[in-house]
Amino acid sequence: MTGPLAGVTVVSVEQAVSAPLCTRALGDLGARVIKVEAPGGDFTRYYDDVVHGLAAHFVWVNRGKESLILDLKSLHGTRVLHRLLDRADMFVSNLAPGAAAKLEVSAADLAARHPELITMEIDGYGPGGPLSHKRAYDLLVQAEAGACAITGLPGEPAKPGPPTADVCTGLYAALSITALLYERGSARTGSSPGAASVSMFDTMTELMGYALTYTRHTGVDQQPVGMGSPAVAPYGAYATADGHTVVLGTTNDREWQRYARDLLGRPDLAEDPGLATTADRVAARDRLDAEIARWCAAHTLRDIQTAADTAGIGNARLNTPSEVLTHPQHAARDRWREIGTPGGPTLAPLPPPVLEGRPAPMGDVPALDEHTAAILRELDFEPTNLTGS
Repeated sequence: MTGPLAGVTVVSVEQAVSAPLCTRALGDLGARVIKVEAPGGDFTRYYDDVVHGLAAHFVWVNRGKESLILDLKSLHGTRVLHRLLDRADMFVSNLAPGAAAKLEVSAADLAARHPELITMEIDGYGPGGPLSHKRAYDLLVQAEAGACAITGLPGEPAKPGPPTADVCTGLYAALSITALLYERGSARTGSSPGAASVSMFDTMTELMGYALTYTRHTGVDQQPVGMGSPAVAPYGAYATADGHTVVLGTTNDREWQRYARDLLGRPDLAEDPGLATTADRVAARDRLDAEIARWCAAHTLRDIQTAADTAGIGNARLNTPSEVLTHPQHAARDRWREIGTPGGPTLAPLPPPVLEGRPAPMGDVPALDEHTAAILRELDFEPTNLTGS
């Protein structure tokens, strides 16, 4: 592997999305990631079979890892794990509530047995609260944290499309781990690196920061506005004359002046005192949307975007996933790479961080049990009796 984390070994007992995305992010930066799977494998392997027999979720968050099968309820499995942790830099887990303690791989257990190990526990709601015992999935946490209530339309709450709680929790976890790794390497403290944890509920509460701050100081629960924003207007999606959908928006009063005068050709709207401020325009959202919709319906997507660019107004085309796969921006920047899966090759986007002169290591997606024998030999175990006691 190449990258700033080359030489770092991550061991994970993970499933679903949050922890696997965390460790994949570390792997994208060069770390070696050993994914410990139960004999049946991470259940997300089997969500669907669209990628040569493997699930799209699993392919997305598990490239570049090594698959090690262990039964952690057996003496053999725990012996192998702890020998592996003797040589590892960090341990990441997102087990069900109480499972880490039962398996004796909680942060406290590992601190006693592996004092130099960085540990990261990802959970749903954090310890010590009335929801701490509950299972947490992305939709459930987004609902509990209020995100679904401000997504969709009034009376029609919706889950944001990407698994935001899972993804952002995984990224916060990866950020925390790299900070602890830096602290350990800098030798600024005489103590062991210690443990860290991130909960999905805390993450979603952070992402709800604007909405929660607004409600705390107004007493008002903002209502969802579909493709718009409750904070600013005009900001939304509009049908074009040639059958596309364009997204146009402003974020301040100066942009609104350009929007009205230079894009719409409506100086009367620019001079209307009832539309002078952001708050004014939010209150007049329906009126503005109707005016803009009529204008967009009379123009093609290309003409609208050209005029918006000239006027300095933010704009985008509403694309489907199929259109993003062939997006000219990705093509021009050569952002897709071929990776292997157990059933055949597929394409994956390069990781978002661009490290100058250090290409991201785009490893393959492991087959279940693919690396067990080799890792056991590396640890001086015979590659037999993988799940026995």
